[in-house]
Amino acid sequence: MTYAIAAAGTGGHVYPAIAVADALLEGGVARNQILFVGGSRLAATAVPAAGYDYLEVEIRGLRRSLSLDNLTLPSVVWRASKRIETELRHRSVTAAIGFGGYISVPTAWAARRVGADYYVHEQNAVPGVANRLVSRRAKASFIAFPEAADQLRRSQLVGNPLRSALAHYNRDQLRPAALEHYGLAGDRPILGVLGGSLGAKVLNEATGRVADALDQEEVAIVHLTGHAHYESVSAVAAGSAQQWKVLPFEDHMEHFYAVSDVVLSRAGALTVSELAATGTPAVMVPYAAGAAGHQAANAAHLAEAGGAELVAEDQIDRVPVLLQQLIADTERRNKMAKAAASVGKPDAAQVIARSLLDAIGPA
Repeated sequence: MTYAIAAAGTGGHVYPAIAVADALLEGGVARNQILFVGGSRLAATAVPAAGYDYLEVEIRGLRRSLSLDNLTLPSVVWRASKRIETELRHRSVTAAIGFGGYISVPTAWAARRVGADYYVHEQNAVPGVANRLVSRRAKASFIAFPEAADQLRRSQLVGNPLRSALAHYNRDQLRPAALEHYGLAGDRPILGVLGGSLGAKVLNEATGRVADALDQEEVAIVHLTGHAHYESVSAVAAGSAQQWKVLPFEDHMEHFYAVSDVVLSRAGALTVSELAATGTPAVMVPYAAGAAGHQAANAAHLAEAGGAELVAEDQIDRVPVLLQQLIADTERRNKMAKAAASVGKPDAAQVIARSLLDAIGPA
């Protein structure tokens, strides 16, 4: 029996899908019995790099602005669906799971025509349009946040699938190696900053204000900027008296969380899930321009549990003072860490894989 996994677009769709594929391998499925389906963006390089077969199809999403391109979308989706159907038949696929985004619709249609069971995974608290559509006929909808349950059929709360190093995370064991990884002594609290690409300028500026306000012995900073902001943040850090480590990207996020005593970040679905799974206190500033308020809804889940402080972007001036308070208050950070861990679901990939295996069986 063969499994198809549909994932395209950003890492928020692609990396959870790869985590589930890895869990299927652990469950006894042969690698050549797992087929990924996606477009030409991140998945086209990340999936083959992870060692899985990949079917690239021409597909795009609905443009939110008025555009003549939207008139051709039905034919694009239909052609993609027919190509996917051909491959699913050839491989005798018996189960398919989609991780949202524009690739989900043609894959769900193809799965239905070949008689394969179709499953959904939704990463956000507010489900996307594609998942809401295909969940109507899905055998099950796996969700990361309880708020999504009302909008998806046959929902099961499992969390977001995380890479193995985070699913089996142990901060105490990892911290010595993490400190060495960043060249830090661990003799003061460490602020981790997840800048990324989504309007990270406001987070970068807030970090600079924290660095300016605190004495050198009070804090160290590990700052993941994303490639777009690496040079500008590096220049600021070079002129600071603080221990301020700046990196464009981190392949081993377990090091970042193990070294961070508190994190400043946006509120993407995977970030929220990783903070909870690793029990890391955070100050979160949801991306104000995000579709349908996804990030604010994601962050609210962790904030309500007591694991994070939530700050609206138009109140960004609160962030430096809030971070200074948390950096100085070990007891408060420890309480937040326990609260975050209480809602963490680090085994989501294994739960989904077991559900597929129980329903379909090993390949």
